Amino acid sequence: MVTLKEGDKAPAFTGKDQNDKKVSLTALKGKKIILYFYPADDTPTCTVQACNLRDNFSLLKKKGFTVIGISPDEVNKHKKFETKYDLPFTLNADPSHTILKKYGVWGQKQMFGNKYMGVLRTTFVIDEKGIICKIFLRPKTKIHAEEILESMS
Repeated sequence: MVTLKEGDKAPAFTGKDQNDKKVSLTALKGKKIILYFYPADDTPTCTVQACNLRDNFSLLKKKGFTVIGISPDEVNKHKKFETKYDLPFTLNADPSHTILKKYGVWGQKQMFGNKYMGVLRTTFVIDEKGIICKIFLRPKTKIHAEEILESMS
């Protein structure tokens, strides 16, 4: 499993967003990125996190951030999630787990004593040069935007 740390170059990726358009980290060079990985669209905790980022989106944008969410869900499921909750940011589909593995966020989880593979909820803040400047290994979903902004001040 990949273990990224602050100061590392963010791994390049290309994927499809909720509108079936190509999204690549290379094309976003020169922008500050909030790259957040989450398990699944329209589940309770993932929805709370997405809505917190939505509710604080104008402030994040004002601070120069581009927000990208990535999960293993398909493009059409992302589109439904975006529409249902009026999400103003990119949701990238990674059903093959290629990007998840590059960032080391596809790993073993445990619930009720059962072990399984899944997304380890993690957020990477990437600077304009493509360097990871902050990693949230266990983001506080209800106040995630606030914790990002606080860490960057």
